[in-house]
Amino acid sequence: MEKFAGSPGQQAVVRLLLERGFSVNEEGRVVSGGIEIPDTGIAREAGVDRRVVDSTADAVRDDPELRRIFGNISAIPSLMDLAPVLDLSVLTVWVEDETRHGIVAEITGLLADREMTIRQIISEDPEFATDPKLYLVTDARPPGDLLVAVRELPYVRRVEF
Repeated sequence: MEKFAGSPGQQAVVRLLLERGFSVNEEGRVVSGGIEIPDTGIAREAGVDRRVVDSTADAVRDDPELRRIFGNISAIPSLMDLAPVLDLSVLTVWVEDETRHGIVAEITGLLADREMTIRQIISEDPEFATDPKLYLVTDARPPGDLLVAVRELPYVRRVEF
């Protein structure tokens, strides 16, 4: 983000690329796997002009460090939106200090103690999300005592099921 400190528009594009798992290929085009994503679509989503997307992708391509990062990003499908369709549950946790060590380990331990199967965990990065959350997709509905146990952890601000 420091490399784009002078351009809020380019920072918005970079955040979107990271959030969606889009990479930048050697031609300076934004892609998902081998599929090129049109600049206009990215611009609309990021709230910038398409030329900002193009200049951001060129800057990524021309910077060796950024090229290594954005040349190796890939998207991972999320089960969160599919949870209702697949009869899964999503537990969302907000914490006070996202940089604290052991958050995921402690919360998943509480689920393991109740023999709950975790299908997916998504932890939003505090560098890119303004209010990062931890999402746990489970096979079963979390019991009430689990929600209470998670909520009572000293660093947990809020829990939602």
